[in-house]
Amino acid sequence: MAGVGNTALAAGSSGGTASPDGALTRAEPWHDGKASEQVAPGQGRYNRTMHQGNRTVFEFFLLGLSAGSEQQQLIFMLLLCMYLVTMVGNLLIILAIINDAHLQSPMYFFLANLSFTDICFTNTTIPKMLVDIQSQSSTISFSGCLSQMYFFMLLVDLDNFLLAAMAYGRYIAICHPLHYAALLSPKHCTLLVVTPWVISILVSTLHLSLLNLLTFCDKREIPHFFCDLEPILKLACSDTQINDLTILVTGGAVIFIPFVFIIVSYALIGCTVLRVPSAKGKWKTFSTCSSHLSAVSLFYGSIIAVYFLPSSHYSPERDKVAAIMYTIVTPMMNPFIYSLRNKDMKGALRKLFSRKKYF
Repeated sequence: MAGVGNTALAAGSSGGTASPDGALTRAEPWHDGKASEQVAPGQGRYNRTMHQGNRTVFEFFLLGLSAGSEQQQLIFMLLLCMYLVTMVGNLLIILAIINDAHLQSPMYFFLANLSFTDICFTNTTIPKMLVDIQSQSSTISFSGCLSQMYFFMLLVDLDNFLLAAMAYGRYIAICHPLHYAALLSPKHCTLLVVTPWVISILVSTLHLSLLNLLTFCDKREIPHFFCDLEPILKLACSDTQINDLTILVTGGAVIFIPFVFIIVSYALIGCTVLRVPSAKGKWKTFSTCSSHLSAVSLFYGSIIAVYFLPSSHYSPERDKVAAIMYTIVTPMMNPFIYSLRNKDMKGALRKLFSRKKYF
């Protein structure tokens, strides 16, 4: 990601770049081909060197959390509480799984990886939001924006693949229990985690590379609380058809295909459950999937609301509400979803708290 912030973006009739010695010059109205003052770094102003017809964008303005001072403090406290709950909850899930030998199974291996991903996912957005509220500043550098977007896309895709892997684990456990150990061996489980990492990194790199080729106009306000792909593309002056096509193709690969895989897995699970003779047996078998189904519904419902509704129905406010669901609420709820109705997990958590070395 190094050097991304120095990408030249064409816009208007004024422009700027960083000078060779690191100083930045402020762009003034064009007069006889001359640029005005030069300012040393650290003077507290973003500045640019004049180049006719070109300009380097150094920062964007995030407008997603615009509110009065009293509301800002309420939002800050709410976000801080949600952040701490998410961090502590997912960390406890990971420690409980590592600590309890009874949880060394494929299902909990995937759950530990999902919790780790949620911790990283939450750290891409909420800390920046908390800093912005406290500092009363909503700016983010161009390179910082692209970095945030890169890790955000990577971790969303990874979450998606891990949910599909967990659905596959449920399908094997219920429909092919005799082959469970062979089909979900440690080697296969590791492959089911490493492969999504590789795919997610490649897809995120592709999006970022294409975005880095765009030019942007004077408008630098992002109507969102973090740098997301759709709001950034709305600011571009150049043609974004290639970007839109890439979103469509990769969206089908990393969102739609795993989602269909999850649906098919649960359809086959449903057919197997229906063949269980007793109603009690049917409920007991299907109840093992309830936690995962809840997480899938929460995650995909908000993803579809943000990325797969027609662009004519795009609304910044709707986008922000849906984004809050899958960037903040879902990672916070996952520890509760997977532990409250899971006797093994609750037992592991009690055992974890009873060990003094974790205090």
